[in-house]
Amino acid sequence: MNVATTRSLVSTRNPSQVAEGAGWLAILATGATIVLLVTLHVLSPEFSPSWRVISEYALGHYPWVLSLMFLSWGIGSWALVVAIWSQVHTKSGKVGLWFLIIAGVGEAMASVFDIQHPVGHGIAGLLGVIGFPIAALLLSVALGRNQTWSPARRPLLSIANLSWISVVLLVTTLAIMTMQMVQINGGHLPPHAPKSLPPGVLALDGWADRLIVLSNCAWVLLAGWHAISVRRNRSDTDAHA
Repeated sequence: MNVATTRSLVSTRNPSQVAEGAGWLAILATGATIVLLVTLHVLSPEFSPSWRVISEYALGHYPWVLSLMFLSWGIGSWALVVAIWSQVHTKSGKVGLWFLIIAGVGEAMASVFDIQHPVGHGIAGLLGVIGFPIAALLLSVALGRNQTWSPARRPLLSIANLSWISVVLLVTTLAIMTMQMVQINGGHLPPHAPKSLPPGVLALDGWADRLIVLSNCAWVLLAGWHAISVRRNRSDTDAHA
């Protein structure tokens, strides 16, 4: 084997290895996000998951666990970008990749700017919560046009739609709860979150908030796993060629 052939093999295999490694990182980081979220529920049972949003765990005794969760969430999104970058060939798909990067910025920002930093946390939430559904939808369509990704097209699109639905549910349930609290408190909101909700107040915004995280993580896990499968199948084909 001459030097030119060796260089050719290195140049063609290294990107594939990097992409596969990024796929595994996306899966591990996203899996860690889910584990850390579950851990917060165990460590801080005083925050009712039905109406206390995830960011409020920063007010508890384990804010560092929440910071790790947001950081691993962002790493998972960025790693997936590396894993699928070369497999996205349409302009809309490239836009989706950049929205996924932006979503990762928002997710990681939330690890530094918690709910006690309202401006920074608000920007982080806007980037992550809005950016990810756009990325997931654009990328699901773009990747689905590749023959190797066609088996994953429907589940990816379904989860992307669930991501949008969860955002709408959060906005809707939060607005309803806010209006109900205003009516009960004589036209204004209480200065601090009560330990329990008054009877008759709809308590679903917390579940909607968690659905956002879980649906986004599910999309990254599926896309990351399929990206690894595509790379491995391609490597096997090249090896037998």
